[in-house]
Amino acid sequence: MTRTTDWFKSSYSAGASNACVEVRISPRGIDVRDSMNPTSTNLAFSGTEWQAFLTSWALGGGTHKQ
Repeated sequence: MTRTTDWFKSSYSAGASNACVEVRISPRGIDVRDSMNPTSTNLAFSGTEWQAFLTSWALGGGTHKQ
């Protein structure tokens, strides 16, 4: 896993939707923030927690609900 401080938008953030998140790889794991409010508090996940989230999401069909 490459360590970086660069934030990038989720591939699901495309389009006219205001529901956007950005993620980055940090020394402790993965950080997630609201792209519309980047100075607000971030969510921080360990690599293990992030992998569990991705696995759960994939097993659930990998779709988002609005």
